[in-house]
Amino acid sequence: MEKILVSRCLLGHRVRYDGGAHGPFDLLGVWQSEGRIVPLCPEVAGGLPTPRPPAEIPGGQGGAVLDGRVAVVTVGGEDVTTAFVAGAEAALELIARHGIRLAVLKARSPSCGNLENYDGSFSGTRVAGEGVTAAALKRAGVAVFNETELVAAQRLLAALEGNA
Repeated sequence: MEKILVSRCLLGHRVRYDGGAHGPFDLLGVWQSEGRIVPLCPEVAGGLPTPRPPAEIPGGQGGAVLDGRVAVVTVGGEDVTTAFVAGAEAALELIARHGIRLAVLKARSPSCGNLENYDGSFSGTRVAGEGVTAAALKRAGVAVFNETELVAAQRLLAALEGNA
């Protein structure tokens, strides 16, 4: 049975930067009841508290953070790159331990966003990009989806298990 890495906030856990959560999502509940879900909040795993100041990546590119070219900074200017990278490393450990090939992560998060991110200006401006953990998972060959792409994630899961 395939395991799926899922952002804890999408499972209703109150770990978002503002202490909030998202969900529930019916399909994630089904997967959880089947024992497929491996939950992770990379920011909390990396040592950040809840709640915490909002953080963004200048340019919105998590890969640039992994490559050491840009920092993740809070709205107050604090560099929180170390925690974000540590969270990505925790995700990589989980995918190795559980053989995970599929993840469902929170859209537009500086850790988890898979298609777009905020531009680092704290103005709400979105750019094509990805979070630090999403970038690390993609580099490791994991298919990364967000909560608006659950149908596509379900299709890939079926294909991975030979049920497509």
